[in-house]
Amino acid sequence: MTSENRPSNAAAEGVRLQKVLSQAGVASRRAAEEMIVEGRIEVDGEVVMELGRRVDPATAVIHVDGDRVMVNDNLTHLLLNKPSGILCTMSDDKGRPCIGDYLRERQGKLFHVGRLDQDTEGLLLITNDGELANRLMHPSYKVRKTYLAEVIGPIPKDLGQKLREGVELEDGPVKVDRFKLVDTNQNRALVEVVLHEGRKRIVRRLLKHVGHPVQRLVRTRIGDVRLTTERPGAIRPLNRQEVGSLYRIVGM
Repeated sequence: MTSENRPSNAAAEGVRLQKVLSQAGVASRRAAEEMIVEGRIEVDGEVVMELGRRVDPATAVIHVDGDRVMVNDNLTHLLLNKPSGILCTMSDDKGRPCIGDYLRERQGKLFHVGRLDQDTEGLLLITNDGELANRLMHPSYKVRKTYLAEVIGPIPKDLGQKLREGVELEDGPVKVDRFKLVDTNQNRALVEVVLHEGRKRIVRRLLKHVGHPVQRLVRTRIGDVRLTTERPGAIRPLNRQEVGSLYRIVGM
């Protein structure tokens, strides 16, 4: 075995790969062994097919069928359903309600991925993985975010096409990835907007610009992670599939 292929001391003294996969909830140890033999597991970019491989869960980057599996217990990935009226900051020197109020009992340094303005509700990701957070926020990765907006109606038939083609705001052009009329009632309408923009208050500014001011705004989805039955203010850990999807869309 060459020095390039020889396992490091940390890996040699680590935990058997099938046990790490089992503890991460991927599969039972027996099923994990079959996955290893089938060549479905990568460790640090290398396909591993030997059952005796040991890894350090704190440092190993493991992919199963191309999707990253989180095996480092020190990393945290949470979903917060942010209520309206809550500041998107970990603390406020004026004592106003903020998302940090929901996280005080959780250990370690956590931070929010991007922002929602005070009056906007919905999905906010919380993590201590700085690299993941930076990539999710960087415009080059074009991470899609989905919003439900209650707006002043009625909605003209050509509005979706207009928004997909793009409009010019004061800080530059913007266009949506998708636009859908969900419901309409007299002079109000519920619309779904999908875009990968991250500029401040971009959905509100965009819809106001085209003549449909937002009355209520809820972010329902980031990438493949979505709100389900979480009540406002509720926090839950992301499941393995959700975490893997976030790493996948930013190439980690």
